[in-house]
Parts: sequence; structure tokens; C-alpha cells
Amino acid sequence: MKFQLLSFLVILIFLGSCAQAQYGYSTQSKKAIKLFEKARQIASETFDDVSMLPDYKSAITELKKALNKDPQFLEAQLMIGEFYEYSFNYPKAIEHYEKAIEINPLHSKSGSTYCYLANLNLALGNYDKSIHYSDIFLKNPNASKVLTKETYLIKRSAEFARHAIQNPKPFNPINLGPGVNTELPEYYPALTVDGTTILFTRRIPMSSIYQQEDFFISQRDENGYWKRSVPMPKNINTANNEGAPTLSADGRNLVFVACADQTGSFYGENRNGKGSCDLFYAKKIGNTWYGPVNLPGYVNSGNWESQPSLSADGKTLYFVKEIKGKAKNDSDIYVSYLQNDGLWGPPQRLPDHINTTNTEESVHIHPDGRTLYFASKGHPGMGGSDLYVTRKQLNGEWSIPENLGYPINTKFDENSLMVSANGDIAYFASNREGGFGDLDIYSFELPKEVQATKTLYFDGFVYDQSSKKPLPGLFELFDLSSGERIIVSEADEVTGTFMVPLPINRNYAISVTYDNYHPYSLNFDLMGEIEDQSYHIDIPLNKPANSDVNRGPYEASKEHVFKNVFFDLNKAILRKESQIELNLFVRYLTENPNIKIELSGHTDSRGNSERNDLLSEQRAEAVYAYLIEKGISDKRITFKGYGSSLPLFSDEKIKRMNSSKEREDAHQQNRRTAWREIF
Repeated sequence: MKFQLLSFLVILIFLGSCAQAQYGYSTQSKKAIKLFEKARQIASETFDDVSMLPDYKSAITELKKALNKDPQFLEAQLMIGEFYEYSFNYPKAIEHYEKAIEINPLHSKSGSTYCYLANLNLALGNYDKSIHYSDIFLKNPNASKVLTKETYLIKRSAEFARHAIQNPKPFNPINLGPGVNTELPEYYPALTVDGTTILFTRRIPMSSIYQQEDFFISQRDENGYWKRSVPMPKNINTANNEGAPTLSADGRNLVFVACADQTGSFYGENRNGKGSCDLFYAKKIGNTWYGPVNLPGYVNSGNWESQPSLSADGKTLYFVKEIKGKAKNDSDIYVSYLQNDGLWGPPQRLPDHINTTNTEESVHIHPDGRTLYFASKGHPGMGGSDLYVTRKQLNGEWSIPENLGYPINTKFDENSLMVSANGDIAYFASNREGGFGDLDIYSFELPKEVQATKTLYFDGFVYDQSSKKPLPGLFELFDLSSGERIIVSEADEVTGTFMVPLPINRNYAISVTYDNYHPYSLNFDLMGEIEDQSYHIDIPLNKPANSDVNRGPYEASKEHVFKNVFFDLNKAILRKESQIELNLFVRYLTENPNIKIELSGHTDSRGNSERNDLLSEQRAEAVYAYLIEKGISDKRITFKGYGSSLPLFSDEKIKRMNSSKEREDAHQQNRRTAWREIF
């Protein structure tokens, strides 16, 4: 909630003061009244040259003179409290509001001064006093309905904060070191899914009055230390400000904020904007960053768009929008989805139990795709901008936001949080003592209850098996239990390298495709205990025989195993989870009508050989029947059961394996359903 409330409380106090002036003041001192009116005129007509705020300092000087003439001058006590509040001198504001109550506890019919005192004490961490003044205000039958709603939030925040301090969370921030942090401010970190690259903003003084924001990148070495950071290339960093960056999981897609100058122009080649601050997009291909361009689609507008957060696959974008004409400092979190035409779709505002009538900002979607962290001034908290977490449920709805607790949150403003793929380590910016200068970036371990789902990744190289040429293969990840497509990603079109996140506690079907090549499938079962932190898999793709005259029939007809086609033990009935890969295969055959295939079933060598032959043929036939049912011509497909005659691992090789797990894995790979191209 944090003080944005006061932007309209100002108006209420001022109107009250004006009304009292109209009907006579509480003082008989003409000199005090004259000084009071002079102070009000100063505040309404003059401005401080540095802050461009009204000249409260000079107005306070006149009000002090008025109170010297008459300390019981109620209107002067209220106004000087008001001006101290706007000058962020909250202790002095409280002092004068309390004096006003001493003079006349009923000076305001609505009792609004008690609301102001509750809010200011919350800001200073005086939680018992905040609750005390809240209770007085809320018991007033004439209390303003608008202020009543705000005061309930003030009281809930004070009660939460008092309890949070009595029950602190473990918190041990660790400075990232001199590779990242300097005497200059560093903030807004963004991290790749493998945790080896960090991108952040640094504010650089260009003169005594002008500062510039640029992006820097640091790499983590083999010992876990961050190397000396280097600036992003000049097509990204310009002579103007760039801020609030977000990276896709593989570090190859960048979205950031750039704002127009006083003339309404955006600095940088081909940078055209639609509003005061817009989102821009850049892409890394090979070792070169291309762009940036104004984010294509419907996200940017004449409003203020900022603080983006890309999903791991770069297909979903969360960001903060402030709409012109709405209450000042009422920014909300929106989401947009990348459409098939390459444009970002119309923004959708997150629901009211996340967005409030106050400020939401610093949104961060974790690589698991379901855990969202953000900062807010509109939920119960410690008294400043607090950090919260909400999780997307299986039905697509977001949970009630949960405060990360004390001392992660304090009475000051906290924001700019991001969380590692493992879900346990968070990064944030702080100017706490012991750093290298101004704001530094720190890491700390999150409490268990607010951690995100641990997310592993697999990386590698997609290539043409014959020429070894890199290919920009398309990756599609599906949850086998729900059928939901979780992630869509592509390999680098120059290098063929890829990095794809894998949130745990799911069983994945993964399809890798590229035009004019046979599809490739993988399975990652990440249910239960997971030992590996990541997987490295190189993916060879093969062209159909009729697409390359230099490709021989043997190479083109290589066996392709369905990694996500499943049967119950000793049965030939397809399990429901098999539909994902088979439907993808139907899509492939439909798009390539000249390809003919043989389906094959295989078993391991254990059990009765005749039974194995029959079971393998029945399983191949089950896949055949499914494809025919989906509209594939039976003239294009044959099927055959091979039993245990074509093992991937011979019995002799299996016997030489070191562990029972290795041996069982080998038997399982021998039990397979596959396809090959025929001529």
C-alpha cells in the first residue's frame, strides 16, 4: 500500500483547510493567520528548483512563525504536518498531527487525521501505534468510505508486519562480488536458465547532472565466481537510458525498456516508440545481437509499458503498464502471448486479487512457467513496497499472493527480485552496508515455502546427420499427464545450439522438428527423485529419401523410435499418454504426403519367444490402427513385429553392465515401437 494513498489524502486535507479558512480560523491572532495564508500561497505557487515539488521548505518556515504566534492554531498544525509529510519528514508530520488532535480531538468530523497517523506510523515501523490510530478511525461512524477501505489495509499491514517481525525468515544476502558490482548502482538482474550468465542494469554518471543506464553481462566461471562484466554492444546500449532487461532461458531473446526524451523521440537506430516508455526486442543469432526493434504487436501503446519478464521459452511476456488518466502510481501487471504470426497479442490484465488500486511492479515469471514474483504497494505488507509470490494452478487461475516475509521485506521499498532456475536462490539489488558502493546485486536462499519449482534444462546441438550442418530445430515440450504444451523453443539458426528448461515433477514428451526432415522425439521423466542437474543431448535429424539425391536408402530408412508411445505391461493397448507423440506424427505424415513408412514392434529377450513375436506385432498394429483412424491412408503404412530379433543391446552386452539399473534400462530400450521410411 505504501504512501500512494497520500496522493489523494493531500487533496482532502487541503480542502479541509480551505473550508476552515472560509468560516474562520481557530486562532484570534491576525499575524498568525497572515503567516498561515502566506505559507499556503507559497506551496501552491512556487517550486523547488531541484525537486520540482512545491516549495514546502519555505512554506514550513512561515508556518513555524505562525505557530510561534499561537501554538494552538489548529489549521497551522494540520498544514505543517501535511507539508512535512510531503517532504518525507514523517516523524515531524506525526508530531504536528498529534498536536492537532491534542488541541481538538474532534477537529475533523470524519476523523481523517487518525488515518494519516496510522499510515505514517506504518511507514516508520511503529506498528502498535499504527493499529491504535487505525482502530480509532475505523470506529468513527462518520469516517470516509474511501479512507475506511485504505485504513483497513493499513491495519492489516501493521498486524502482518508485527507478526512477521516476531517470526522472521532466514535471510543471509551474499554480495555477487566485484565482477558484477562496482561503486556505481547495479540493479534489475536477469539470469539464464543454466545460471551461468547474468545481465543487469548499471547507472553511469556522464556529467555532474546527467546519468545514463546501460546493460552489462557477466559470466560465472567454473568455481562459481562472476567474471568481470562487459557492456552489451552499441546497438543495444545507446546514449540514452536502457533498463529493466529480461532474458529467455537460453539467453538469446532480450526484451527491455527504453523511454522517449523530452521531445518524445527514442534514441537509437530504428527505434520508434508509441508512448513515453516502450518495450523493445533484440535477438542473439550466433554471437551477434540483432535489433532492437519496438516490440511487434499490441503490447506497446500511448501508455507507459515497463519492467518486462519473459517466460523461459520466450513465448509469454509479463510486464507492468500504467494507463494515462487512471490514479497516479496505479500500475498493474499484464500478460501477452506470442501469436503464430510473430506479433505479441493484446495485453490481458492479471486478476484483481493480484492487481490492486495501488502500485504493482517488478514482475518476474520463474522458468517453471507457474511461479510469479512481484512487488506491490496494495497488499498487506511491512509498510513499503513488498515482494510477493503467486502460483498458477492447474486450472489456469492464480493463487492468492503470499508475502515473502521479514526480513526479506522491510518497512522500506523492496523490488527487482528474480529467482534462479533451481527455485531456491533469489537475486535482488540493495544499498545495504558492506557493499561496493551504491546499489549492489545480492543473492540469498529463499524460504522453502516461497520457492519455485526446481527447473533443470537440457542443451545440445541440432544438426543434419549426413552433413553435420547446424539446424534451427523447433522444440515442443508436452506434459504427458495433461497433454498441455508447456514450452516452445528453437535452436540457434547459426550454431544449432539450444537450451530448453525442464521444470521437475513432470513427465515430458519432447518433439524436435525442422522442415523437410524426419521428426525426433525424446522423453524426460522428472517425477520423483532427480539426480542430474542438466542433460546434454546432441540431436541428429534425417531427411526423407526423396529429398536428397546424395542420401542412400540405408541412411534414409534408419529406425526412429517413438520415445513417448506407451503400453501396459504385456498388453497391446495404447495408453492415453501415447496420443501426444502419435498426433504429432499424424501432423508430420499429413504435411509430407509422399512418405511411406513401416511400423515395427520390438521386445526384449526375456520370456517366451512366440509370445514376444505376437506381442510386438500387436503393438505395431495398435499404432497402425491409430494412424489410420486419424486419416492416414493405409496404402502408406505397413506394420511388423520383430520380437527380440533386433535388439539395441545384445544379451551379452547387458550381462557386462555394472548395475541392475543399467541392465534394466537396456532391456527397456530393447522394448520399443519404431518406424522407418520405406520405398
